[in-house]
Amino acid sequence: MTVEQISVFVENRQGKLVEVLETLSANNIDLRALCIADTADFGILRLIVNKPEEAVRVLQQAECATSVTQVLAVSLDDTPGSLARVLRILADAAISVEYLYAFVAHGKDKAYVILRVEDNEKAAAVLTKKGISFADSKDIYTM
Repeated sequence: MTVEQISVFVENRQGKLVEVLETLSANNIDLRALCIADTADFGILRLIVNKPEEAVRVLQQAECATSVTQVLAVSLDDTPGSLARVLRILADAAISVEYLYAFVAHGKDKAYVILRVEDNEKAAAVLTKKGISFADSKDIYTM
């Protein structure tokens, strides 16, 4: 139900983002999803990868500041309104969404949304009760 999201502090300087991505690539770590939020001085790169524990290890060896957060990987039909339905369920249960990002799997007619919420267990229970399915970490990491 939850997957490990790696957050990497990246200085907002030319070449720093590519250095992080090259470190992962050099260690045969494949990206599954990512998003980046930035300011004038730095960015936070959020990653879902195929080998999260190894990714953290190699990034820390490369002196990258990292943290790991458990996030929900919600599986949706790739149709209009699917995400709105999930967000309505959470809103009606008074569960705040801190942020989200989405991706579509190759050839599966499914979209996946990574959700960072205030309470993973409560959100998972509410969504499951309403028929929303989740991708487990194995599904995400092996796509």
